[in-house]
Amino acid sequence: MKTLTNEQTAMKVSFVSIIWNIILSVFKLFAGVVAHSGAMISDAVHSASDVLSTFIVIIGVKIANKESDKTHPYGHERMECVAAILLSAILFATGLGIGYKGVIIISSNDYSHLTVPGVLALAAAVISIGVKEGMYWYTRAAAKKINSGALMADAWHHRSDALSSVGSFAGILGARLGYPIFDPIASVIICIFILKAAFEIFMDSINKMTDKACDDETIEVIKSLILKQKGVLGIDQIKTRLFGDRIYVDVEIQADGNISLKQAHDIAHYVHDSIENNIPKIKHCMVHVNPVNK
Repeated sequence: MKTLTNEQTAMKVSFVSIIWNIILSVFKLFAGVVAHSGAMISDAVHSASDVLSTFIVIIGVKIANKESDKTHPYGHERMECVAAILLSAILFATGLGIGYKGVIIISSNDYSHLTVPGVLALAAAVISIGVKEGMYWYTRAAAKKINSGALMADAWHHRSDALSSVGSFAGILGARLGYPIFDPIASVIICIFILKAAFEIFMDSINKMTDKACDDETIEVIKSLILKQKGVLGIDQIKTRLFGDRIYVDVEIQADGNISLKQAHDIAHYVHDSIENNIPKIKHCMVHVNPVNK
């Protein structure tokens, strides 16, 4: 069975997202109009906006996976972080919009303009919650598999849409039961969850664009691999930096100062290959050999 590349996996997931978002948008718009539900019509617009978000993911992943060239010798991986930052901004704006609308309605204390929506709108909200939550877990799994920040941001867009539909469901149900205040209260709670997700995605992308060191667990694995190599007497320094969703590593190792240059080079080469071959997310490892007297 053919294994998909990271780019192919991202494209496949994005295509599935676009198809489902279009289907849901049309269905929710139809349900909102027929059942006279403003909340469901707004939810339909939210789903339609997710199509734009997915296109941003596609563009970001495409550029990030381009080969290194003369003007970008270290590659284009950071472009995926740019895509994730754009998506976090859209998420943030979505959350603020939902929360602002809820606060305005709560503070007005005027629910006379609200109409009682039909059962179809309630059913559409339930279906939307199920589909979008399923898309969240599907996209999240793929994002974790290929270590994609942009795809993870898109997963949270699915989750935000599911939460938006929860708000729509609460509002529609509340209106049908005679408690229209349920809708704006749910909107404010949903807003907080969406803003938190947007902030986390934004900070993760910023860290990957500002040469933050990788996690301690990966560094320990690197140390273990280095010390297993024949001829390595110790480690003087390990420096790592995130470059998009990849990692660059610079290490200084100790070797016998009396061996030949060829032998020292071979030790460095073994360390280099061991690190790059055993940790796929490491894009490049630079090894410097310091001579020591045994």
